[in-house]
Amino acid sequence: MVTPMVTVDGVREFVASNLDAVQATLDEHVTQAMGELPAAGSDYRNLWDSLGEQYLGGKNLRPSLTLAAYAGLGGDDAEAAVPVAAAMEMLHTAMLVHDDILDGDEVRRGRPNVAGTRRHALAGSRLEPDQVDRHVLSAALLGGDLALASSYDLISRANLPAHHRIACLDLVTRAIRTTIAGELLDMYGDMVAPEDANSLLVAELKTATYSCVVPLLAGAQLAGADPTMVGHLEKLGASLGLSFQLVDDDLGVFGDPEVTGKSVLSDLRAGKRTELLRLGFQQADEEGRDILVAAVGNPDLDEAGAQRVRDVLIASGARHRALRVARQHAKTARRIAYERIPAPLSGYLTSLMDELEGRAS
Repeated sequence: MVTPMVTVDGVREFVASNLDAVQATLDEHVTQAMGELPAAGSDYRNLWDSLGEQYLGGKNLRPSLTLAAYAGLGGDDAEAAVPVAAAMEMLHTAMLVHDDILDGDEVRRGRPNVAGTRRHALAGSRLEPDQVDRHVLSAALLGGDLALASSYDLISRANLPAHHRIACLDLVTRAIRTTIAGELLDMYGDMVAPEDANSLLVAELKTATYSCVVPLLAGAQLAGADPTMVGHLEKLGASLGLSFQLVDDDLGVFGDPEVTGKSVLSDLRAGKRTELLRLGFQQADEEGRDILVAAVGNPDLDEAGAQRVRDVLIASGARHRALRVARQHAKTARRIAYERIPAPLSGYLTSLMDELEGRAS
């Protein structure tokens, strides 16, 4: 681990150097857990092992934000920040595992997720198909629960002053409750017309808070930031998170799966009430709307049908408008960074915003 110098380059170096320590902390946590409860047998160990595979190959956005906020606000003890950053990534893993259950997905980042791993393990077994499905659901549900518990465990076992530990644990609780509220709005979204969905609120609750706000506030808490700075980071994180999610939604329809590891069919098949699709239903002509109605929420949607949806989203201007909203939120985050956040952290965050915005094709 390295001790940061409070410059933009110092923040970047601190983040880059200590992401390896975050990975090592996660690996150690999983390895230790796999050795516990030997009486539980190989299934318990295998579940931990498949869970450990889930945080490989990600963008490390959440731990990076925690490390950057800590270093950028003058934190100088990496051993305090790394376990909390690891908890942010483990929390993200839990959210992905449970979100995949809700979406019926068994692939994540181009590889089988916890559910997919269990289904693969049961290939050729004597179980009936419905029994296999129950095994798969059980593995994913319980694996996500293990990851949620681990996000608390990583913080509770960290060498932190009691007030920092309590504050970070409270942030994890806030993240979980807020994400569940967003998931409910998302999953119950089919009870309202697509053009009436409150898609930006869903994105803020479901993704922005746990992905950006809470990691930034965790790093700020560890660095001893004052309430005014915490308030600025709260607003910045919300705008950054919304921009991130809007671009992610675009990639879920228009991206290259070979690059993103993300399906371009699953969001459409699940009928996700994203801002992109809300605008599509709102702006499409009658023919285009008929195409959207037939395709969005259709579990059997194929690539040809998805391409017709893409054509409608482009022709109607919905894609252009959705990406413009993403840029507007990124602009708000940049303004807060420039005006309210110290230069070392501000410089790091604005560079990160450029990188995240550039993901859209």
